[in-house]
Amino acid sequence: MNLELREKSKKKNIKRFFHSFKNSYDGLSYAYRYEQSMTIHFLSCVIVLLLGWFLKIHIYEWIICVFALTLIAGVELINTAIEATVDLVTEEIHPLAKIAKDTASASVGLFSVMAFVTFCIIFLPKLAALVDILAILPR
Repeated sequence: MNLELREKSKKKNIKRFFHSFKNSYDGLSYAYRYEQSMTIHFLSCVIVLLLGWFLKIHIYEWIICVFALTLIAGVELINTAIEATVDLVTEEIHPLAKIAKDTASASVGLFSVMAFVTFCIIFLPKLAALVDILAILPR
């Protein structure tokens, strides 16, 4: 695409603004349909949200959980975009293509570990307290 054509397609108007939401939805929809890790992420979201509701976490803990879940989804979408771009550029197995894909994937893994540790810090004390309460209930 030449510069003039690109600049013309970038003109600001309300139709383009709403069309950008459709593009975002299409990208998210694609990732959830074809990327296995996004399905796992969706299930993780359900578990974290249900645990948060059940354990009545504080508002600042909700903010942290929602931020962590959104961060992982965003990084996974960037990973998917990098993988698609690499696949578009080359069909051969090239060492640099492998590095691009592997490092993008590693970033998702790194953020996932960070989120898991965060969720453990938030939920394990509450679950431990719940187990203690259940242990003293008469049977």
